[in-house]
Amino acid sequence: MGLLPGLGALVSGNEVAVASLKVGGELCLSFNASVADHRQPVLATLRALLLFDIDGVIRDVGRSYRLAVTETVAHFSGWRPTPEIIDALKAEGCWNNDWDASLELLRRRQSRQPTLQLPSRDAVVEVFSGLYFGRDAGGTVSQQPHRWTGLIRQESLLVNGAFFDALSEAAIGWGFVSGAEPPSARHVLEERLGLQQPPLVAMGDAPDKPDPTGLLQLAETLAATGGVPLPHLPMGYVGDTVADVLTVTHARRQQPRLRCKALAVTPPHVAAATAAVRAAYQQQLLAAGADVVIGATAELDPGRVLRLLSCQE
Repeated sequence: MGLLPGLGALVSGNEVAVASLKVGGELCLSFNASVADHRQPVLATLRALLLFDIDGVIRDVGRSYRLAVTETVAHFSGWRPTPEIIDALKAEGCWNNDWDASLELLRRRQSRQPTLQLPSRDAVVEVFSGLYFGRDAGGTVSQQPHRWTGLIRQESLLVNGAFFDALSEAAIGWGFVSGAEPPSARHVLEERLGLQQPPLVAMGDAPDKPDPTGLLQLAETLAATGGVPLPHLPMGYVGDTVADVLTVTHARRQQPRLRCKALAVTPPHVAAATAAVRAAYQQQLLAAGADVVIGATAELDPGRVLRLLSCQE
């Protein structure tokens, strides 16, 4: 019996029980016979859990989601907030949702632009989604990945499938807790990284971060699937914003026995900035409660993960 990469799926012979978390925390088991995967390790015991945010951690969204915020605000106001302004807003820890972040930037802009009429949230979502996914010939937001023409096509990956293979082979279970729309999250994980039914909590599956509900639900599911009580498992959450760090601190407050660390990572647009900008951003993450700040997600090889989660680094 072992664990499938990323799924924490129980394996016995040729049959695989795949655990996936659905809206509302319902655990659904589906069975597929004769599954062949050359990356499938056979693990004796789950040693740790490592959960990931997606944007800025698994993929670079500097020219997609971040640019969509800028252009959505510009659509309604003519003003384009800089990356530094967006980062400052995100540093407040309560604007994980980019639709709400766009609307909040417009609301604050009114003090300098009194004639600005605030759009409805639905109007913001419509403009933002059109920019991010692209639009069909009829003007509606594209729904099918093969028809996406928007900013999502400008995203580059920050890790590859082998990264998750290595975690699995080291008996480190993994999954994703993200504020991204489910189609976008599934696209990058399943189609671009090639992960098979990755454990995922996305937008709409749980309250927005920094509420820890989604993180705790997925961690409990993976721990139960691996047959290990969650309080017995060293665990980390890798994120690139203050909201991600606060999600961990709130989770620990709710469950004092939780052995979870906030592993903050510098997002690509900050890593490419000046040393002063990088230092200031990293200090914000540490001040919010990050246990460590890592230069890039790809630096988290299994050995380092286990050292970090066992307080050896």
